[in-house]
Amino acid sequence: MVAADRLLKRKVPKMLHRLEFHAMGCKMLAILEHETEPVTLPQVPEWFEEWEQTLSRFRYDSELSRLNQIHEQSVPVSKTLWDVLQSARKAEQLTGGLVTPTLLDAIIEAGYDRPFDVLPHQVMYAPDPLLIALPALTGIVVNDAAQTVTLPSDVGLDFGGIAKGWCAYQAVSQLQAEGPALVNAGGDIAISGARVDGSPWQVGIADPFHPDAEIEALFLNACGVATSGKDRRRWTRNGILQHHIIDPLTGQPAETDLLTVTVVAPNVMQAEAAAKAAFLLGSRAGTDWIETHPEMAALFILDDGQVLYSDRMEEFL
Repeated sequence: MVAADRLLKRKVPKMLHRLEFHAMGCKMLAILEHETEPVTLPQVPEWFEEWEQTLSRFRYDSELSRLNQIHEQSVPVSKTLWDVLQSARKAEQLTGGLVTPTLLDAIIEAGYDRPFDVLPHQVMYAPDPLLIALPALTGIVVNDAAQTVTLPSDVGLDFGGIAKGWCAYQAVSQLQAEGPALVNAGGDIAISGARVDGSPWQVGIADPFHPDAEIEALFLNACGVATSGKDRRRWTRNGILQHHIIDPLTGQPAETDLLTVTVVAPNVMQAEAAAKAAFLLGSRAGTDWIETHPEMAALFILDDGQVLYSDRMEEFL
């Protein structure tokens, strides 16, 4: 996991204001560099609460949950849901369909049917024989002019990490009016730009084998950074270890030789999508895929502890 929260353990100047809170089932961190007490920073938890009420699949009364109950019918959606859906469409296009929000049924089938902090470590499920063909986001009908969405009968949406990344990006976009800002939404990090003195932000990449240690430290300006992996959100289903990243080709938790992938990209939504795609592809194909995107850099941690770097990652170390 990207450990921007490590900043909390370091001494920082008084002008570096920080706020921890819990949202979207994750620990959140917002940091704003400002000479006096900032006005917008205390509002960040309220922003996340509003976004979560729109985007959470775990809230029965959220806008997303209501949309998932309506099929074969055009539904007007809010600007927030519409914007996140557009980010999800871009992620699907970027990754050739590897990252898609249409895997709701598959992730529930894997046992992730409630917020992770209340998910039993051991779950028993009977497999659904009807869950064979997995839908693509391209099967959804959208009307750009009317801002409406029509879900086919076999599609449910789970925005997952794309939603967290979008929220981090939006929060930083609002905070930066007061000064340089960083928002860490459960490992999806948005950074507005260099700090006041022109120096980069220091962000640690946690060692998944030693939680209190760091594999590397990244030095970052305006960008997004995200980590995908199977080291944290996992459980046992019918005696088999499961995790939350679904392979759209199988409908099952991905089988990969990677434990985590951290990606630096122009924005956090791209970083989130790329990290998940590279994780799904595995170390060899994932490295090759990242190298075809020169605007990105990645660090791969394999199951056996080996660490690999993309060509461009060196400039951030």
